[in-house]
Amino acid sequence: MLKRVAVSGYKPHELGVFNEENPGVRIIKKVLETQFRMLLDEGLEWIITSGQPGVEFWAAEVVLDLQEEFPDLKYAVMPPFLEQEKNWNESRKAQYEMITMHADFFRPLTNRPYEAPWQFVEKNRFLLRNSDALLLMFDEETGGSPKFIKEEADRFKEANEYQLFLITPDDLRIAAEEQQSDFW
Repeated sequence: MLKRVAVSGYKPHELGVFNEENPGVRIIKKVLETQFRMLLDEGLEWIITSGQPGVEFWAAEVVLDLQEEFPDLKYAVMPPFLEQEKNWNESRKAQYEMITMHADFFRPLTNRPYEAPWQFVEKNRFLLRNSDALLLMFDEETGGSPKFIKEEADRFKEANEYQLFLITPDDLRIAAEEQQSDFW
């Protein structure tokens, strides 16, 4: 049974997404929704993120939409440190504020601002230890920031009963083709 699923993936700039109107955002959200619906059949109760821009923001927004149909579905935002959003632009800060304000649970993992990269390592470990599975948008050929939690998840799976679900470029391509065929 998969009650708690951590979600992570690329940041917007890693995907070439520079505003929320990018059609790729809609496709990513559709794939996330499809995955969440499948996981709901497996007993999903919580989505857990660290509140990073990109896939994690979009996952929280999808949960907010799904809560109308699945009121028991909840999400937690657990940033690695205080004031994670401090250096973000105004629109990203507003999006973060909306996501954290509607979260069913919010708490930074450390009670101090950013100090060093170890806070991101600990965030990844925390997400894995406190979830039954990781849903990760990741492309093996591209790497990028999600490679760190992917590597940590691979190690974690060796010693624990844990599942890793990947959203790949092929998943996005198929969703885009389906969306296009629905249009016609």
